[in-house]
Amino acid sequence: MKLILLGAPGAGKGTLAKKLIDKYNIPQLSTGDMLRTAVKEGTEFGKKAKSFMDSGALVPDQLVIDIIAERLKQKDCKNGFILDGFPRTIAQADALGRIAKVNHVISLNVKDEVVVHRLSGRRTCKACGAIFHIENLKPKKSGKCDSCGGELFQRDDDKEETIRNRLNIFNAQTKPLIYYYSKKNLLVNLDAEQEPDKVFEECVEKLS
Repeated sequence: MKLILLGAPGAGKGTLAKKLIDKYNIPQLSTGDMLRTAVKEGTEFGKKAKSFMDSGALVPDQLVIDIIAERLKQKDCKNGFILDGFPRTIAQADALGRIAKVNHVISLNVKDEVVVHRLSGRRTCKACGAIFHIENLKPKKSGKCDSCGGELFQRDDDKEETIRNRLNIFNAQTKPLIYYYSKKNLLVNLDAEQEPDKVFEECVEKLS
């Protein structure tokens, strides 16, 4: 099962990916993680990527594709994989199509206002990094972490202005991929405003 996960920040890609990993016994491949690993291990691709990352520039598409191609040769990808965070653009999708045949592209559909509500309500523990939500996952004691008692705060990227900016980028860059993959009859549309377990059940049903 070779899958791509598409969805706005806060659509629930990470939650769904964890369940799909267990169900199909395939790895989740995050381009961010792959880049950091390549840099840490000092591979040829990692050294090239580091020069871009250090200067704050985007790593060129071809270099990301080279790193993904290398990763797909590893044993754990034999039965398939879940690509998360890639492709983000049509150019990247074209390049990916030249190195891997994907079975399905899962599109997690969620309204912008729902994403803003989900993410702006998140609170993170300064000490241990545990995540809470002011409505959906309240801490037992306001402003304090249940696990370690650390102070809870709102990360900069969970502030409304930042979330809306990220959504604008997603809508401009990544939404065209939905049309691109629907034309190839690879798209699986999911209502990501449901409970996570319902999203997973619907996903498995549509994949089978």
